[in-house]
Amino acid sequence: MKKKRILLKIGSNTLTKETDNISRGKIEDIADQIAKLQDTCEFIIVSSGAIAVAKQFVKLESKHEEVFVKQALASIGQPHLIRIYQEIFREYGLLTSQCLLSYSDFEKQESKSNIVNTINVLVQNNYIPIINENDTVATDEIKFGDNDRLGALTASLLGVDLFIIATNTNGIYTKESINNGTPETITEVDNFDELRKQVVDSKSSHGTGGMQSKIEAAAVARKSNIETWILNGLEDHFLVNAFENITAFTKIK
Repeated sequence: MKKKRILLKIGSNTLTKETDNISRGKIEDIADQIAKLQDTCEFIIVSSGAIAVAKQFVKLESKHEEVFVKQALASIGQPHLIRIYQEIFREYGLLTSQCLLSYSDFEKQESKSNIVNTINVLVQNNYIPIINENDTVATDEIKFGDNDRLGALTASLLGVDLFIIATNTNGIYTKESINNGTPETITEVDNFDELRKQVVDSKSSHGTGGMQSKIEAAAVARKSNIETWILNGLEDHFLVNAFENITAFTKIK
């Protein structure tokens, strides 16, 4: 049976569980779920968190613009982030690899072919690629997207079966319910234009994206006929619960 290929995008707020430190417990939760689903699913992960990891270790002083400090923090934090993934995933019998990409890689046909071929080899050999923006050379993600767009571009390039964005809400809420203080999840989306009208944008505390960037990412995936799920990565067993339909989240058809 052909496995379902899933691109899972995990934001900094999910990885830190909305604290100032990377949560090893959350990464254990993710590894445990992937191990349980590996007979039917194969995963590619786009993970934020390099800057959040670095902030645990260092405080950089600089006269340069803030973006360069963030790039330096990303450079320090990225190897630590991958080491944490490798250590924890290995305990669950899972193999991982690191891929650093930037938007320019999606603009050249040769680069795109190399990405596809490399990731296919990794997945075929039971390695889970863990992808992050190459923040040292690219500034857009630090300032705007929190890897949502990178996840969508990668999902589209690879032609995955499902694009999952793990965030800190139970999907997308109706604007009226947010205004009333009783958030209500939009469970299924067929009319994308109507969905845009519902979005109340806000930035997350560690990431730089908000719900608007997730909608834009879903739009990119939608052009490639890829379904997007937006779900609450802070909850334990969030992937398994979504597949079993026992938790509220948004499906964008």
